[in-house]
Amino acid sequence: RFRHAVSQEIERLAEVLTAETGKPIRQARAELDATLPRIDFFLEHATEALADEVVHTDASSGLEERISHEPLGVVGNISAWNYPWFVGTNVFVPALIAGNAVLYKPSEFATLTGAEIARLWTEAGVPEGVFQTLVGGGPLGRALVELGPDGLFFTGSFATGRAIAQAYGPHMGRLQLELGGKDPAYVAPDADVAVAAASLADGAFYNNGQSCCSVERIYVHETLHDTFVEAFVEQVDAMVMGDPTDGSTYLGPLTRSAQLAVLEAQVADATARGATLVRGGNALPGPGAWMQPTVFTGVDHSMALMRDESFGPLIGIQSTSGDEQAVELMDDTEFGLTAGVFPPSQERAEAILSRLDVGSAYWTCCDRVSPRLPWSGRRHSGVESTLSVSGITAFSRPKGWHLRAS
Repeated sequence: RFRHAVSQEIERLAEVLTAETGKPIRQARAELDATLPRIDFFLEHATEALADEVVHTDASSGLEERISHEPLGVVGNISAWNYPWFVGTNVFVPALIAGNAVLYKPSEFATLTGAEIARLWTEAGVPEGVFQTLVGGGPLGRALVELGPDGLFFTGSFATGRAIAQAYGPHMGRLQLELGGKDPAYVAPDADVAVAAASLADGAFYNNGQSCCSVERIYVHETLHDTFVEAFVEQVDAMVMGDPTDGSTYLGPLTRSAQLAVLEAQVADATARGATLVRGGNALPGPGAWMQPTVFTGVDHSMALMRDESFGPLIGIQSTSGDEQAVELMDDTEFGLTAGVFPPSQERAEAILSRLDVGSAYWTCCDRVSPRLPWSGRRHSGVESTLSVSGITAFSRPKGWHLRAS
């Protein structure tokens, strides 16, 4: 019933999301449209994933060994503003299906969307108190952590995630953290430049680059570098920046005005260290926080834009000598969320990706999430996972049964 209600109200829910976050309306609609098959996945696989499993029987002794899955109990969900429907449904849908109560704290930058989600759950018939929405900012989030729910699922920055892990650890509950990324991509010497440029430009600037899995670093083989940059910039120049309620808009304002200072500092640092500004680089007048889509070449890992999460429309493109150097540069990071490569050979792509310490690997694509695959980070990008079948059983505790007939 919740899924049906979402499907019937997509336009209004998209308008609410755009109004409070600045996400272009067509991207808000796309998020809601793609939320439906995620719910479908959980509905399709939950019964089997949570079913009791007999793992051993011995007729001679009358012994049966069985595994059952019991709810965690109360699940705390501190959610995010950049994809509130995706990030939220990854947690509260399987949590409820698995039999838990949910304390859901939407981001203070997506509170209205959080209120709509709570309304739809109530209308769908979830009993009072089983799904509770907590409205507030950081202090409320800290209070939820200190409360010590049986499971705590957080999406946000590494700094906040680390603080949550330290505060929640003594409670000994189930902890899942989906944190930041500095996601790289590699364009091999035999890549299809047009395909790579179109895919990576979208991967870098979709949702204004405000995604944990946005492409933030691009490495291009030296023989293709100039050709790729030209094709990439052509894609960026075609992106329409403007009123997010206009269906033709691709780039709207930043959701958090504070991020503008981070982006401007990275631009200044890259410029001071000798990078070449190819496009953009400037904040634009408001109202709202606006940043031009910005492209640098001549970058290296001494620059903040190649090390620290940007979380905005800023990208650095670095020339490489080949696969070996590309692997070294791509893995030279504290993060480990996603990585993408663009050689024509799948065998070669898998050989490169297998050497990278990331949770999701892409060949000839990027910035993609599937409900059928686990979504997890390595190192500073998080612990544990959501999505896939494991993202259902994550909201349960196994119990081992030793049953012997007398």
